Amino acid sequence: MTLDQLRPVANRALDPFVNVSERLGLTPNAVSVVAMGLAIAAGAAFAFAGDAPLLYLIGAVLVFLNGWLDLLDGALARRLGTASPAGDLLDHVLDRYADIVMLVGLAAGVGRWAIGLAAVTGVLMTSYLGTQAQAVGLDRVYGGLVGRADRLALIGLAGVLAAFVTGTLSGLTVVGWLLAFFAVVGHVTALQRFYYSMRALD
Repeated sequence: MTLDQLRPVANRALDPFVNVSERLGLTPNAVSVVAMGLAIAAGAAFAFAGDAPLLYLIGAVLVFLNGWLDLLDGALARRLGTASPAGDLLDHVLDRYADIVMLVGLAAGVGRWAIGLAAVTGVLMTSYLGTQAQAVGLDRVYGGLVGRADRLALIGLAGVLAAFVTGTLSGLTVVGWLLAFFAVVGHVTALQRFYYSMRALD
């Protein structure tokens, strides 16, 4: 279950947006910063959605836009021939902060801090293991149960559902269950990546 496998399809769909960005003179780093701004706005929307559920819908739209721009910055860098280690580092740092602010916003909106902490650590460990594999000489690992593209899609879909479904199941709302899912599956995915990497290093 990883949408990262669909990157080639997404890259082809990005061509018109890359063309427009190039004509406007946008840089990949600028696109990355805008994507981070959208993530912050999404986190804020989620944090206040407990009293105004329609904010979940706004947050969901912002999450989808963040994901789209996260693809666009890389495609634009390749088009312009400006891909660099510095740009890759900036992109990854901003992506991690984006993950944190969106998940913290979700946890704040439902007041589920313990589950939120477990979700954040699971997501961060998943991302860490993906890039740490590269640091020890392997290819960057995108595999496992849930990658970043999957997380963004699930957060967006949960945001749409939470805007209209306010009830609970076993004491958890839609958002609460999403955080619990990330808490469990995030760590499982991290361990999967660790296992794959260790096997490759044997």
